[in-house]
Amino acid sequence: MKILFVSDVYFPRINGVSTSIQTFRHELRARGDTVHLIAPDYFAPSDDESDIMRVPARSLPLDPEDRLMKFSWALDHLGQLRSEFYDIVHVQTPFVAHYLGLKLARTMGIPCVETYHTFFEEYLYHYVPFLPRSLMRMGARRFSSHQGNSLHGMVVPSHPMLEVLRQYGVTTPAEVIPTGMRPESFNSGDGAAFRDRYGIAQDRPVLLFLGRVAHEKNIGFLLKVAHRIRRVIPDVLVLVAGEGPARPGLEREAGELGLGGNVRFIGYLDRHAELNDCYSAADIFIFSSRTETQGLVLLEAMAQGVPVVSIAEMGTRDVLKEGAGAWIAEEDVEDFSDKAIRLLQDDEARARLGEAGRQYAGLWSAGSMAERLQSFYLTTIEQYRQAE
Repeated sequence: MKILFVSDVYFPRINGVSTSIQTFRHELRARGDTVHLIAPDYFAPSDDESDIMRVPARSLPLDPEDRLMKFSWALDHLGQLRSEFYDIVHVQTPFVAHYLGLKLARTMGIPCVETYHTFFEEYLYHYVPFLPRSLMRMGARRFSSHQGNSLHGMVVPSHPMLEVLRQYGVTTPAEVIPTGMRPESFNSGDGAAFRDRYGIAQDRPVLLFLGRVAHEKNIGFLLKVAHRIRRVIPDVLVLVAGEGPARPGLEREAGELGLGGNVRFIGYLDRHAELNDCYSAADIFIFSSRTETQGLVLLEAMAQGVPVVSIAEMGTRDVLKEGAGAWIAEEDVEDFSDKAIRLLQDDEARARLGEAGRQYAGLWSAGSMAERLQSFYLTTIEQYRQAE
């Protein structure tokens, strides 16, 4: 097959959508498919720019890390794109990419599918705080329903997210296909070297959050958890790895809680050189996002043998199984911190849970997920041709 991905984000912009696109591109190409990608120009290359068409784009005032692609670019390149004879368009994000992908698919006479990566109902009001939350939720539901029903197929990373879309009134054929785990996620990281690099004592208890430092990730809750854990384990250190618009506010909040010596923001990490080392440097991976459509970082932590303490909401309910690498906590400071304290104080329990997680993560193969995506493409293409 010849597949055209269209996305409003991709590397060097680091987030879960970029990771998902990269993983599926790699696996589909390894299986003989041709995969081209249309993505914004960040004026800096990714590690692999092959078969990527970069679109002129401008930054967004409410979220300067992201870019708004120039829609007219597609109109200027329609002839070139038609000559590629794609079989299907796969949109990855719901902004310019959604409308651009639909336009290209209609022009080329091929089906358009889209992956629903983001739970907007619990997301948008963080970025448009001057409008009532109830109004933003209603708008997000209508937005998602309208977009979903304009497609020929939808890929959804988890069953809870598919249930939400059905409640919105989305009737488009859909398949639950999570992003799989690449083999390199299981390469053993050097946690000791990472601690040395960042001046962290080898015996210091470390809790890690890794991901976009954004409002919807609920990191403020983890700071409250750290504040309570410190009463029992005074030298506990919470590492926050990543960048995002919530970082300045979270740094202020950590200072107000008196956590200046217990919380460290370390920014983006090189995915190939430092990511596994960072996971391995942690005693526990902690997570409290309510909006994840999957939660790939949980599996990445488990792949390094790092036990997880996390709430189980939305997509993480599909990933997390009690005892399979994780202890599931309520979104309650006392319950969450008690579980983290017990795990920090019990070396044997941490080792058992970490090993169980490593085995469990191995079940989420990127190759098997790519095969499921190929099958979904073929079904969608056949249904489109029959309808035409």
